[in-house]
Amino acid sequence: MDIEIDITNTQLETQRLILRPWKESDLCDFFEYASVDGVGEMAGWKHHESVEVSREILQSFMADKNVFAIVYKENSKVIGSLGLHTSWANGDMNYNHLKLKEIGYVLSKSYWGQGLMPEAVNGALRFCFDTVGLDAVTIGHFAYNNQSRRVIEKCGFEFVKQCEYHVKQLQKDVIDMQYIMSRDRWNSYRIAESRS
Repeated sequence: MDIEIDITNTQLETQRLILRPWKESDLCDFFEYASVDGVGEMAGWKHHESVEVSREILQSFMADKNVFAIVYKENSKVIGSLGLHTSWANGDMNYNHLKLKEIGYVLSKSYWGQGLMPEAVNGALRFCFDTVGLDAVTIGHFAYNNQSRRVIEKCGFEFVKQCEYHVKQLQKDVIDMQYIMSRDRWNSYRIAESRS
């Protein structure tokens, strides 16, 4: 079951990152990474061809109150986003009785390969389970997106299924790999991590 999460007054902190609500002053940083060919396409949207496109989407992030700006502490730049969205599992009778959200994310190409996205996702999972009280969190990636697959595996999600669907913004059909993290799995994963 979908529940509403309003992040307006929420700030999450990890070792290298701050996840916080978007501000109008983030526009330049947002356009800088969202305009790079290949960044948005990995997440299902076309890279931004103008700052006006970025401005419009930034306004929707602020209005919807469910997408964090990911800020790199070292330089205070916004380097990506992490949203808490309606989950694919709401339509699955095995999971639709659970309080659920789906994590979706994107990271500036300049920061790929540094372990930042697993750090952000783990921060968001802590918030979803410990603060919001969700029963489970889902996540997914396109079959060809190996970077995202590695993030999801590092964070300990359980693979559930794959499905095909049409991505309107990219005008193509994709195979989507879908995963879930239950509260019990998250607690077990945290215990195992603390012992290693």
